[in-house]
Amino acid sequence: MNDELLPESRSGPGAARLVTLICTAQVLAQIGAYTWPALLPQFIPLWDLDYSQAGWITATFYLAYMLSVPILVTLTDRIDPRRVYLFGVGCTIFGHLLFAFWADGFWSATTARAVAGVGWAGTYMTGLKLLADRVDGKLLSRAVTWHAASLGISAALSFVVAGALADVWGWSGAFVVAAGCAAVAWAIAALFAPKQPPRGLGDKWSWALFDFRPVFKNRSALAYSIGYCIHTWEMGAMRGWAVAFLAYLALRDGVETSWFGPTVIVTAMALFGTWASVAGNEISIRLGRRRLIRLAMAGSMICALAMGFLGAFNYAIAAVLVVVYGMVIWLDSSSLTAGAAGSADPQRRGATLAVHSMLGYGGGFVGPVMVGWILDAAGGPSHLAWGLAFGHIAIAMLGARIAFTWLRPKGLAGDRGD
Repeated sequence: MNDELLPESRSGPGAARLVTLICTAQVLAQIGAYTWPALLPQFIPLWDLDYSQAGWITATFYLAYMLSVPILVTLTDRIDPRRVYLFGVGCTIFGHLLFAFWADGFWSATTARAVAGVGWAGTYMTGLKLLADRVDGKLLSRAVTWHAASLGISAALSFVVAGALADVWGWSGAFVVAAGCAAVAWAIAALFAPKQPPRGLGDKWSWALFDFRPVFKNRSALAYSIGYCIHTWEMGAMRGWAVAFLAYLALRDGVETSWFGPTVIVTAMALFGTWASVAGNEISIRLGRRRLIRLAMAGSMICALAMGFLGAFNYAIAAVLVVVYGMVIWLDSSSLTAGAAGSADPQRRGATLAVHSMLGYGGGFVGPVMVGWILDAAGGPSHLAWGLAFGHIAIAMLGARIAFTWLRPKGLAGDRGD
């Protein structure tokens, strides 16, 4: 079945089938992506980690992604994206198994998370490239949205599933189950995803494939990518530290969290955030993509400041702010990626998405490290320390807002408003 190509129609049953397959595989492949931050509160005392070390383990996932994604995703302009996707899922499986059976401290955990980060690089934007090459331009925005939603669902489930599995089988069991789910995703892609003919810059291999200068000269795509950089900066900070933040408040105030524990709240954050991402893309089509992104950036600055300075007063306020802030973070997620994909030269779409993803997860690397560094610099967790740790995101977002305005990105076909 994998030798068959999709029908030429880019919006019919064949295209819909591909979207369903890729989204299902993405959920399974990345269901364990955030097992580490979900279980972070128990790893800190277990391995005697300081907050900076914990931040580095979280951030290494994004660093490995950032370094490998320009190669892996750009290769999809010349070779079948399916092959790269299978490699990425294979790395995901291996990374989870390494953590389950080998990790016992800072360096081994960092190595395992780095392998998982390479796996994410080989699946996330590669899956999007599979869709972008096969879905009609008029449907591209929605296809990107549902692809992002599948990742959002897996990220959300990752927190609560990790917590539940760790209670039954321990933290290593949670990583083994994550590897098993990724193995099912690999089988789905291997058996059912259609092969695609190579497309790109000519009939012969050329190192010009990795010439990213034309991508950086595309001001419209670059504007969306810079916005995505800081968007992922704050997303990485929240995903990496929200559970630890809520756990700190619950322990400090003696709050009973049987029903609304940190992993449940962060799962709700990711689920509501996924809904906000889908809704945000529909709003951007009607209100205007650039206008929606500007509004989301302003909301992020307000929520980042409120998160630490107001949220640290008590657990209930923090729990509400975590969910609300998550919705604001995700509001422009699909709009930013669809903007970059839609602004790309079709022959360099893989390279454009590679740069987009590299910049994005460069921010995703910095965010968790900055939070951990600020907490240590402030003398450990406290009301002021958390306020500064989350508040620094507002400054980064202000810079993104200025750059986005200066680069003057274009809207996409079908967008209204602006």
